[in-house]
Amino acid sequence: MPNINDAFPSAYLKASDIQGATPIVTIDHVAFEAVGRERLMKAVVYFKGKDKGVVLNKTNATKIAQIAGSQQTEDWTGTRIMLYATETEFGGETVECIRIKPVPANRQVAAPAPQPAPQPVSEPETGGMVTDDDIPF
Repeated sequence: MPNINDAFPSAYLKASDIQGATPIVTIDHVAFEAVGRERLMKAVVYFKGKDKGVVLNKTNATKIAQIAGSQQTEDWTGTRIMLYATETEFGGETVECIRIKPVPANRQVAAPAPQPAPQPVSEPETGGMVTDDDIPF
């Protein structure tokens, strides 16, 4: 069945896009873009492997700064956060919104195990010269 939100696509992530999930994302970068009808410059946070970013309001920007441990947006790259949809009051109405929280300790991803060093390749016993037998085709 069609969803009304599909009729009004957005360049930015909306609460309805995450459909009640709590995705964990990694910040790729923050860009400052002209947003909305009035084309006001706002910070937009983008995530690794995702097309849409989240237009930041003060609440979400402050939360990311707290999680990342820095007020400088360039320091946020690589920070993992959890997104969730909720509601807030805006212009006297209750509207859906995206909020941000830290990734719970039980959802943290362990660092990948170190890979063994590659084994050295021995030289053919031709005195260092390459023969037709050494060419792989």
